Amino acid sequence: MNRYTVAVLVNNQFGVLNRVTSMFRRRRFNISSLTVSETETSELSRITVVFDGDDAGKQQLINHLYKLPDVCSIKEFSDDNSVSFELLLIKMKNETKSREDIRGAADAFGAIIVDYSKDYMMFRLTETTKRIDDFINLMREFTILEICRTGSVSLERSSTTIRQIINL
Repeated sequence: MNRYTVAVLVNNQFGVLNRVTSMFRRRRFNISSLTVSETETSELSRITVVFDGDDAGKQQLINHLYKLPDVCSIKEFSDDNSVSFELLLIKMKNETKSREDIRGAADAFGAIIVDYSKDYMMFRLTETTKRIDDFINLMREFTILEICRTGSVSLERSSTTIRQIINL
């Protein structure tokens, strides 16, 4: 199995997200990560999906996505042609015995304290999926109270934009 990241530019309409994600479900792809937001114009939204599968199935999925009336364009990303990041918020128990170790690990990964009390410390980390996974695994040695992370966001490494390949 390969891991794929695709961005789907769609008309910002009610129900479009459901139709796009239903296509993944019908094709039996499990979505690992999903982010959705308006673009530089409120008429369009960008859906970034990370999923696992094989090349033939992925291509068939993309072909079927193009048949949906609100899909404007699709762009596939790889590590070579894009920059991708996630956002992590992690809340750690603030205990005297582990406080310095937690802060040291957070510093090593570039995590920033965004909230602090006598009971907990909350960190923000914007990084690649692998680095976030590594940070979470390191933090498992301590008491994690709560984790919230976004899906991957990706942009192509060039002056080309997804809007330049609109398929209307």
